[in-house]
Amino acid sequence: MQWQPENGESTFKFNDGSVFYRMQEFFKQFARSRLAVINLIIALIIIFATLLAPWISPQDPYNLLELNIMDSRLPPGAVGLSGKTFYLGTDAQGRDMLSAILYGMRTSVFVAISACCIALTIGAILGLMAGYFGGITDTIVMRLVDLKLGFPTILIALILLVILGRGVDKVIIAIVMVQWAYFARTVRGVAKMESQREYIEAAKGLGAGPIRILFMHLLPNCLPPVIVVGTAQVAHAISLEATLSFLGIGLPVIKPSLGLLIANGFKYLLSGMYWISVYPGVILFIMVMSINLLGDRLREILNPRSTS
Repeated sequence: MQWQPENGESTFKFNDGSVFYRMQEFFKQFARSRLAVINLIIALIIIFATLLAPWISPQDPYNLLELNIMDSRLPPGAVGLSGKTFYLGTDAQGRDMLSAILYGMRTSVFVAISACCIALTIGAILGLMAGYFGGITDTIVMRLVDLKLGFPTILIALILLVILGRGVDKVIIAIVMVQWAYFARTVRGVAKMESQREYIEAAKGLGAGPIRILFMHLLPNCLPPVIVVGTAQVAHAISLEATLSFLGIGLPVIKPSLGLLIANGFKYLLSGMYWISVYPGVILFIMVMSINLLGDRLREILNPRSTS
């Protein structure tokens, strides 16, 4: 999913017109798509579920005092020795799958949003500088972007995690190093076109310095494509974290992760214990698809000329 501005135009400008009116129009256009509204509701449910996971989960699946090995690999709806009903079954360690999935979602969302915010900040600063100053600054930034985009995403993440080791912070660093270039390229393209506009020349004439122009004039007009790219990158970060954890080089086994849950149940699939691996996989699929479809609708609204 790529942002494709035409002649630097965007439906939602921040330097002209009423912001309130444009936000009102935005929500009206967004609400016209029933699929987008459904995906927004799913995304909000996911966010609230991750925030409330410690309070709504039947158990803390990573607290050994709450686990009973005799309750391991129980099918969905089974009642354990403690009298608890495990609605999604249990895994090989006796953890309630519903609780494990909620905690895994919590980790996935935290890692994805943290990594994307850091990558957006780095990419936006570099993209603004490249688009506004041009010359050697633009050349250096774009060569770095080309170098990064020339390598497969998963390969970069694998190499970084082999060097850094496993851990939540290490995964966030790896995802940031993977994603910053997408934000830099997007912001640079918009900033380069916007820097030729009359309002930029007017700001220069009024004595505005480069920093003020970059962050007070150019950055607001780069927000529409950044929002679209950011949505796609959040979904990408969730799937990348799950992939790395599934391969055994992402999060440590003591941390909740959908990728680890899928990996733990993979060897039991042929034994008929599908729920250990399938349920986390279904939730992961729903999370990624809902965010991606939400991003598609945002792209249609913020750039109606986009056809891909």
